[in-house]
Amino acid sequence: MRAIAYDRFGPAKDVLNEIDLPVPTPQAGEVVVKLVYSGVNPSDVKARAGLRPGVSKPAFDLIVPHSDGSGVITAVGAGVDAARIGQRVWVWNGQWARPFGTMAEYIALPQEQAVLLPDGISMECGASFGIPGLTAAHCLLGGEDIGGKTVLICGGAGAVGHIAVQLAKWAGARVIATASAKNHARVHAAGADHVLEYMAPTLAEDIKKICPEGVDRAVELEFGVNAALLGNVMRPMGTIAAYGSALDMTPTVPFGQYLFKALKIDISLIYILPAPERQKAIEALHAAHLAGAFMSSVDRIYDFEDCAQAHDEVLQGGRAGASLLKI
Repeated sequence: MRAIAYDRFGPAKDVLNEIDLPVPTPQAGEVVVKLVYSGVNPSDVKARAGLRPGVSKPAFDLIVPHSDGSGVITAVGAGVDAARIGQRVWVWNGQWARPFGTMAEYIALPQEQAVLLPDGISMECGASFGIPGLTAAHCLLGGEDIGGKTVLICGGAGAVGHIAVQLAKWAGARVIATASAKNHARVHAAGADHVLEYMAPTLAEDIKKICPEGVDRAVELEFGVNAALLGNVMRPMGTIAAYGSALDMTPTVPFGQYLFKALKIDISLIYILPAPERQKAIEALHAAHLAGAFMSSVDRIYDFEDCAQAHDEVLQGGRAGASLLKI
């Protein structure tokens, strides 16, 4: 089978190579998925580039990248119902703690990591449910009910943020989102009640004018950059669901503000989400989509041969949705 793989860290064009691998055979409890799309996320790109803190070499001799994808089950291992053959599925954690991810024609993985894709949901959408979809759903819905509450979503035009805006409205929240000026209309169209310029020097004041009582829950892409802002605009006992801090990985937190508001910092790493929380997020994604309340956006679909280009463009940022590779 065709696959893209790397055996060392480095620039995408230098280390990503097309290779031929055997079609995998499912072990007990596994399924084999013939992939239609592979989703590439910033975490995949950083892993390939060697940008994870404290990691000096790849964890495996050969790595087929990417955790997200969608396709059709073609084979099952012992203990798996044969009726699963032919199912349309989407994949999560394809390459988490394993050498072979979704940037190949086939993948074998535990059957629970191949989720039945309901009728009415496209393969493109399914390939974006993994990292961006589950992150958005868990950060928003993993705690108390947000119905009637005010939610602040940082980066409402990004792959996670755009999904989060839609899910928050579906769940009955009032939504304040930040975005660059060029993306305000798109974020409003996704359902945000208020969209604010993310670089505005008056951002805290602007949020407090809308929500003087304070924000109930924040979904935060850049915790380090926004730690002081959040301390200012959150309500007492509010929750900051942080899933990233790439621009400042050693944040300085205004602890006094956090302490006397008793703020909760809920750091989410979707790869290690316990099964009950993951299932809750999966069910929310499916239900919202089937209700017509959520559509996953695709920024671009690349040809198989353009994997290195996809990595480079994902690393640049500024995407308006998921980046997929056509398998």
